[in-house]
Amino acid sequence: MLTRQKSFQNDNPKLYLVGTPIGNYDDMTFRAVDTLKNVDIIYCEDTRISSMLLKHFNISTKLKSYNVVTENNLTQGLIEEIKNGKNVAVISDAGLPSISDPGYLAAVNAVKEGIDVIVIPGVSASLTALVGSSLTTNSFTFYGFLNSKKNQRIKELELLKDISNTLIIYEAPHRIKDTLTDLLSIFGNRYICLARELTKKYEEYLRGNISDILEIVDELKGEMVLIIEGKKIDEITLKLNELSLEDHYNYYLNLTNDPKLSYKKVANDLGISKSIVYNKLNKK
Repeated sequence: MLTRQKSFQNDNPKLYLVGTPIGNYDDMTFRAVDTLKNVDIIYCEDTRISSMLLKHFNISTKLKSYNVVTENNLTQGLIEEIKNGKNVAVISDAGLPSISDPGYLAAVNAVKEGIDVIVIPGVSASLTALVGSSLTTNSFTFYGFLNSKKNQRIKELELLKDISNTLIIYEAPHRIKDTLTDLLSIFGNRYICLARELTKKYEEYLRGNISDILEIVDELKGEMVLIIEGKKIDEITLKLNELSLEDHYNYYLNLTNDPKLSYKKVANDLGISKSIVYNKLNKK
C-alpha cells in the first residue's frame, strides 16, 4: 500500500530524527539547534552526553533516555506522545539516529501510525571516513558493527569477503585488534583505511594494508571506522560475468565436471549466493 508524506504541508505533530556532531560541536547545524529548541521532548541515547550538547547550544527542552536497551519498551510511549499532540525528536550520542544507534523503531512505528518522519541531516561517521579514506566511493556497503563473539564475527566476515564494493565497518577500540586479525585471515592483506576520533583534536586516518595497521594497533584509541577495499575482480572473471548465467555455469562445468563446484564458482564471480544461481538455472 502506497503512503505519501508531504512533510511540511501540514501542522500535524511529527517525529524528528536529528543528526548531532560526532565529536566537534561546530558541526551542529542551525536547523538541528532550532529543531531541538522547538520540539516538546527529546529522546536521547544518554542523557548525560546529550545534556552537555544541549547546554552548549542553550537548549532547554526536556530529555528522556532512549537507548538500545530501552527502545523496545519505550517506543510505544514515544509514539503516544506524538499522537497526543507533541513534537518529538530522537537523537543519538553522535551522528544520525538509527545508523547503528536507536531511531529505527521510532521511525517504523511512526510510519505505521501515519506520523510524519522528518530527518534533520547531520554528520555521519561512516560517510566522513569513506570520503577521507582514498578508497572508491562509487559503490559501498555499510555493515555497521560486527558481532562481538569471535565465531559469529568470522561467519559475518566470510559472507562479506567476496563483496566488490568498498566495505564500511564500525568497531570498538577494545575489539579492533581481534577484528583486524580476523580480517587478515579471511580477506587477505587488503588495503584498508582506519579512521579514528573523527572531527576531534586527535583525528587520524591510517591507510595501508591490514598487516601494516596491525603493527601499531596497540597504540590506537578512540572511536573507529574501518573502510575496506572491495574484492578485486580479475579480467577473466569480468569477461565471464558478461556471459549468460547458463554459459557462465557451463564454462566451469566443462573445466571441473563438478556441478556443485560450478554453482559455487559462478556465485563467487557474481557476488551472490549459490542458491540464487541454482534456482535461476533450474527454474521450470
